[in-house]
Amino acid sequence: MTLPALFVAHGSPALAVEDNAYTSFLGELGTKLPRPRGIVVFSAHWDSPDQRLTVDESHETLHDFYGFPEEVYRVNYPAKGDAALSDEIARLFSEHNLPYQPILGRGLDHGAWVVLKHMYPDADIPVILLSVDSRRSPEEQYEIGRMLAALRDQDILVVGSGGLVHNLRLLSRENEPLEWAEQFDQWIEEQLQSWNLKNLFNYAKKAPHALEAVPSYAAEHFIPFFYALGTADRERQAKKLYQEYQLGSLSLNCWAFGGSEIHHTV
Repeated sequence: MTLPALFVAHGSPALAVEDNAYTSFLGELGTKLPRPRGIVVFSAHWDSPDQRLTVDESHETLHDFYGFPEEVYRVNYPAKGDAALSDEIARLFSEHNLPYQPILGRGLDHGAWVVLKHMYPDADIPVILLSVDSRRSPEEQYEIGRMLAALRDQDILVVGSGGLVHNLRLLSRENEPLEWAEQFDQWIEEQLQSWNLKNLFNYAKKAPHALEAVPSYAAEHFIPFFYALGTADRERQAKKLYQEYQLGSLSLNCWAFGGSEIHHTV
């Protein structure tokens, strides 16, 4: 069995305590996928020029945000780590000559636990958090994901957590998508249908409204997409599982890449 990789929008931290269509979808997704023995998350909220990975036995829940209702700060997601899985990731990075840093005591940021709290609410699956690097090219980000493709054959779920359209400065009062946001998402979908890496890697120049959808101050939310995508390079299959918008310019979407279960389980 080969698990699909996922790109999942984590939305606002308040999503952790909300009950809506998207949180219901995430809960159902956790039950429909074959149960993984470990989860590896590339988080938009860990942007580092050096590739980093957690090596903790257990994770603190980071509330790395401000201005939200008090109940959000009371959320705890006490997931464990997995030393053997951290070692395997380190081995794969070394095998591909990618320098990395093992990090102890960082904790899980909300890019990871907001999503996982709905998918696996018991926090009973080990989690390894990986950094992303917004300074790298999309090709390099994709290649780092490709280094970890073998994990998906070992019942490991690889997740890129971020948002394809993430513009906090152009929010509207409605949840209907702004036209430019919808056009950008549709362009991404068209490229994924043919796995057009040339266009995807050059999205900043080729995609409609790329500057609005992926503003420079929030580019780290888009790039986990490339890390997750790279893990499915051998299959080159993509399936859209969910699409919705919050406040016009925040897309809540979920894509599955590759995996023997992609067509009939998810």
